[in-house]
Amino acid sequence: MIPRLLGVYINRQFLINVRHILRSFVAAIQTSYDLVTMSNPKSESVSEPSVSEPPPSQPSVPISYPIKTLEELESRSYFDSFHYPFNRASVPILNGDSSSLPQRRRLLVCHDMAGGYLDDKWIQGGTNPDAYAIWHWHLIDVFVYFSHSLVTLPPPSWTNTAHRHGVKVLGTFITEWDEGRTACDTLLSTKETAHMYAERLAELAADLGFDGWLINMEVNLDRGQIPNLIEFVDHLSLTMHSSVPGSLVLWYDSVTVDGKLNWQDQLNEHNKPFFDICDGIFVNYTWKEDYPRLSAAVANERKFDVYMGIDVFGRNTYGGGQWNVDVALDLLRKNDVSAAIFAPGWVYETKQAPDFETAQNSWWGLVEKSWGIQRNFPGPLPFYTNFDQGRGYHISVDGGNVSDSTWCNISCQGFQPQLMFDDPSNSIQVSVDLKEASYSGGGNIKFKGSLEEKTCFESKIFQVGFLLSELPVHFTYTVKSDGNSSLGLKLEFTSTGDGRRASMLLASRAVNHFPNKFSKVIMTRERKGFSSGWVINEGVVAMNGYTLTEIHAVCYRSDSNDNDGTVASPSDYFALLGHITIKTLDYKSDFPLSSSWLVDGTCIKWTSDPLGSKTLDVKISWKLKNENSYLFPKFNVYLVKLSKQAGGNPGTTLEDAKEYLGVAHVSCFYVSDLKVPSDTSTLKFIIQVCGVDGTIQELDESPYYELEIEAP
Repeated sequence: MIPRLLGVYINRQFLINVRHILRSFVAAIQTSYDLVTMSNPKSESVSEPSVSEPPPSQPSVPISYPIKTLEELESRSYFDSFHYPFNRASVPILNGDSSSLPQRRRLLVCHDMAGGYLDDKWIQGGTNPDAYAIWHWHLIDVFVYFSHSLVTLPPPSWTNTAHRHGVKVLGTFITEWDEGRTACDTLLSTKETAHMYAERLAELAADLGFDGWLINMEVNLDRGQIPNLIEFVDHLSLTMHSSVPGSLVLWYDSVTVDGKLNWQDQLNEHNKPFFDICDGIFVNYTWKEDYPRLSAAVANERKFDVYMGIDVFGRNTYGGGQWNVDVALDLLRKNDVSAAIFAPGWVYETKQAPDFETAQNSWWGLVEKSWGIQRNFPGPLPFYTNFDQGRGYHISVDGGNVSDSTWCNISCQGFQPQLMFDDPSNSIQVSVDLKEASYSGGGNIKFKGSLEEKTCFESKIFQVGFLLSELPVHFTYTVKSDGNSSLGLKLEFTSTGDGRRASMLLASRAVNHFPNKFSKVIMTRERKGFSSGWVINEGVVAMNGYTLTEIHAVCYRSDSNDNDGTVASPSDYFALLGHITIKTLDYKSDFPLSSSWLVDGTCIKWTSDPLGSKTLDVKISWKLKNENSYLFPKFNVYLVKLSKQAGGNPGTTLEDAKEYLGVAHVSCFYVSDLKVPSDTSTLKFIIQVCGVDGTIQELDESPYYELEIEAP
């Protein structure tokens, strides 16, 4: 009885008031702490950073941050920041940025976690291997990065990985509280100011590479301000569409056309005028059972542009959210409208048992079971993935370990497999693993369990839609396994003509004990990798007129036991899948000659200690002399220290090993606090170019920048 009575008074406004008080209190405590840690990308928790002050104007470790005031937005001061060039997303959206959303129900995910800009603010990566990440992108159509700052700019890491999976990314423009009302008085003072601020927002999205805005006006307005608010939303939509084809502007169900902050929890006459001039509405998450049907009726042919909110924390949301999120999704599916999941990081923030990875897979498994997989990933070849989750405990390049440091960088997330949540009764457990050896990046797919002779185990890893032409297709995948544990790929095809189906197995070892299970078996060519244990498998497939629809991993036992590893018993099975590359037979990664690049160092700062050692900060930038360097998705950055030793020649290598410094997804990288031994004469920074098919340029052929050590 008491909880029910409390529910009458504890409404959304009450909760927002409490949240505002707590946020102010936390921000006050953390301001001094964050001033100290701003230059140190080592976030080990999800405590909220202070973003009340603009970041340093002087060179420092690149970060993402919001715009706090209309003055900053109007002045375009963001573009003068040292951090600006690092904040540009570099991955174009899969299938082209001009593609519109499909005419079906869609899933929007709004990421709201502890104020935002946590581990993800460190553009070049942080050190927390347990940082939050999303990897169920195959279920998502739109991703919104949310915070309570006036202009929330999505960190490029989220835009890069979302685009890689074909997901559109929106920033947030929000006005709240007294300061929000004051901002609205300026924003909506004239038609001209409304247009100007809309153009500033469109410019930011176009320049930083994301796809639009969620507009949330959570303040009471004068009725006379509504015409200019409509001008603002309309002009933003038109400007976004012209500058970023396929972009979106969504209205949050907040202020109504009479100026009242009155959440409607549905699409109706009080908010439809805003819906009519933009690309959709994010309906507040306290709706009732009949509201999806009523909203669909009001939207008519635009019912898929109605995104009914679901608060995963369960605050007065239909079905209760949390582990009952499927209750709301089931109803929305029945009414054939779209869904907007708010704060899926609940799983992470509340430390759901038994661990984040397991709980995350279980929770998204509920979403998938209820909502279904609404899309696959058609797109131009090449296709490449290394199963990296954008966090981990080591980093590998072509099978060789280059770093044992813990790290997080969502930009590094590879194309994510669509694994089903494991049934504990399965003989082999399948998971993305971050601790075993990786072939590339910091992840792999691990297959571990038991498997008897003359049997096999299948696990779907991708649902795709690659149309094959006359040109044969080249498959490459890497495997590391114990004993006679073998791993192949099953490819499922559908004829574009008559719909006939065919399945093909790529296998490196004999599979004579189940010949009738596949339409065709292709034996791959094996070659050993540079690192012990990894085997590279290559095969060519010709299926003109067919569409590749699914890729499965097939675990089986070979007749021979020629691996270096051993197993504890004949039935034990263990294998790692390191990467998959699919490309047409004529595709080749052509890396420009080192001399084709202009590489420079700026913002150089030396610091000396009494013992003669130095510390260096430097920004390294590079570009092709005649082409766009964004043709390449990323660049590995290495360091070689050279010295003039006694009796030696200038340029003698002090350390044989090339030190891995990190990865850049734009054409610049900031090196900070680099310790330079006293007997070092020259630092050579090597920029290793990486292709979209996963190939990398040889280090000896890569562009570089040499910096002479400053004399004492």
